[in-house]
Amino acid sequence: MPHPALDSLLHPWIFMGISLSYLPRTLLDLLLARDLRTLLSWPRLRAAWFGRFWARVGPDVRANAEARVVPLLQGRVSHGCILPPPPADSSASSTSTGPHPPVGGTIIEVGPGSGMWTSLYTPAHLPTSRIDKIYGIEPNPSVHGLLRAQIAAAGLGSVYEIVPVGIEDLAASGAVAPGSADAVVTVMCLCSIPAPRHNIAQLYGYLKPGGRWYVYEHVRCSRSQGWAMRLYQAFLNLLWPHFIGGCEMGRDTAKWLREAGPWSEVDLAPPEDDQWYHTLPHVIGVLTK
Repeated sequence: MPHPALDSLLHPWIFMGISLSYLPRTLLDLLLARDLRTLLSWPRLRAAWFGRFWARVGPDVRANAEARVVPLLQGRVSHGCILPPPPADSSASSTSTGPHPPVGGTIIEVGPGSGMWTSLYTPAHLPTSRIDKIYGIEPNPSVHGLLRAQIAAAGLGSVYEIVPVGIEDLAASGAVAPGSADAVVTVMCLCSIPAPRHNIAQLYGYLKPGGRWYVYEHVRCSRSQGWAMRLYQAFLNLLWPHFIGGCEMGRDTAKWLREAGPWSEVDLAPPEDDQWYHTLPHVIGVLTK
């Protein structure tokens, strides 16, 4: 077994290699379909390529991340630590299982992709929550079919609406009214949105007063990881976006979230088990408007 540090340092190269292996088949299928519009447009081609790749690796990514994402949406994350749920016979509040309320009400899910987290918005994971509406902001049409299948499998067809635009076009679409959302959920998606500082601030405006933003995102290496890790991540990022659908490794997402607008509470921190050698360190938590 390789040392965890070596495994972490090599993992981005392996991940990019897996992604590259999906490009020839994507090109061949587009040629056979005579889809010149996609073949001659790099953004459309990259979206089609990434959609195929993510359909393959998404389940593995979920398997690795759900130990953090499930408690986050249940409100059981505080200062980077995952708190245990109350015992089944506990007299704890019927509406909360942790330091924050679980996600519920009207929800904006940014970048649902192929529906990797769709099943989490069900009573099996959120038994005390009422879901009124979910807006899935997903601009990549190549994954909409898979996303619809996941919505149907989760029994969310009556509440889940796919909004086929990026967040940079959400205001123009008129699909969601400003100040109408009880929750915004961003799970490993803010790494690839355009103009991230501006669009994070725009998303803030969709939250109601008291609304909550549930965050699990990878970010730039911190100073505590040392200059060598910061330099290595910056080098990887010269290649990474081209192979991983425009994802950027080194964004200062935590800072931009804190600066998005006035918050009544910010509970955002690195996960307690993140290590210095992680090339994709994360932040996790809940920000309350």
